[in-house]
Amino acid sequence: MSNDKPGTGTSAPRRKDPLTSFRGVQAGTLVIEAIVVALALPVVAQLGDGITSLQGWLVMGIAVALVGCCGLLRRPWAMGVVYALHAALIAFLFWLPSVGVVGLLFLAVWLWLMWLRRKVAIRMAEGTLPGQQEHTP
Repeated sequence: MSNDKPGTGTSAPRRKDPLTSFRGVQAGTLVIEAIVVALALPVVAQLGDGITSLQGWLVMGIAVALVGCCGLLRRPWAMGVVYALHAALIAFLFWLPSVGVVGLLFLAVWLWLMWLRRKVAIRMAEGTLPGQQEHTP
């Protein structure tokens, strides 16, 4: 059960998994996105044509769902939910263009994050990440 090396009584250091810590980056991005989406509503209400109650509730529901997705990121289907929320935000292009543009911008951020995650996974499989290199004293 422990990581003890036989006969030494010391535990071996656990290897860090970069993809596990990547979920923290994803969660942070979701929180920032939710804040930006929520703060877009007062701006649209003042500078744009205004918003209806339904529009406000829908956008705030998406913002709450974005924060809720932070706890689901370890599930394999979580990225599908995140992309579905982005599709809902982008659908607002026809209803509230400012909110739709925010959705497009954050979709670009998420596509870049997924590209970055793929590159890290490839480098991890090849054993070329800096943490995977043997350091000789």
